[in-house]
Amino acid sequence: MIMKSAGELLEQKIRELKEQKKAVILAHNYQIPAIQDIADCLGDSLELSKISKQRPERLIVFCGVRFMAETAKILSPHKKVILPVREAGCPMADMISPDDIVALKKQHPDAWVVSYVNTSAEVKALSDVCCTSANAVSVVKNVPVKKIIFTPDRNLGWWVQKNVPEKEIVIWQGFCVTHEYFNVEDLRRVRSEYPDAEIMVHPECRREVLEEADVVLSTAGMLKAARASKARRIVVGTEEGLLYRLKKDNPEKEFFSLGAAKICVNMKRTRLEDLARALETEQEEIALDKDVIEKAARALERMLEYV
Repeated sequence: MIMKSAGELLEQKIRELKEQKKAVILAHNYQIPAIQDIADCLGDSLELSKISKQRPERLIVFCGVRFMAETAKILSPHKKVILPVREAGCPMADMISPDDIVALKKQHPDAWVVSYVNTSAEVKALSDVCCTSANAVSVVKNVPVKKIIFTPDRNLGWWVQKNVPEKEIVIWQGFCVTHEYFNVEDLRRVRSEYPDAEIMVHPECRREVLEEADVVLSTAGMLKAARASKARRIVVGTEEGLLYRLKKDNPEKEFFSLGAAKICVNMKRTRLEDLARALETEQEEIALDKDVIEKAARALERMLEYV
């Protein structure tokens, strides 16, 4: 008789609990491999929230960070959404508050607030429209105003301004603490040592990195581009969790991080033990005010009008 390892027993327990609770497990592309492997669906934050809305399950376990689980709750208000690790937050999302939005609106009354999905539900509720890293340029280009307040990411905001020069954009100075570590010196070294490599980076990277990369893409965009690319070696400037999926999806290609692998501590908080406990206890449940849900949902839905 072959004895199962502790990890295998834990995975079995998770699958049994998921079946028993009729739950769906969603995991962001930056999660640890064990969580990616056991999830029902992998993707970026908004992609997963849309999937959860379409799924029949009434219990959503979102392996990511708080704003992602909140977005799933906004789009599926009648479902129960669980964040396995209460402390899994997003420092960039915390860099903009509802009070900041109110103050910005007073300073720029003729502007629309365009907020990245990497924000709290309360910030979304005060925004005119939301955007993702993939569609931020299109949203800003197509909204029916000339002046934009863009929150909270200054690097994505700069990328939008570069691509939509005809609009005036007031950029909030938040940033992703993980993507901020990618630097142009590493990019130039890679370019020199591996001239055949394709370099793709996330728009949360610093301006100088965005300027010199081959392509600037969201995580979903990177997955798609990697499949289509003729390059055999691809260097990636985003949180190292995506490399696992890229290698799994494209075993015939080589993938490397731009410089030393950059890790988001919050994305790595969720372990199999946390997932099992979340399914067992149905905690931490995401609870949002009804008014916040309705207003935030309008900002998210309006985004689809401008892509």
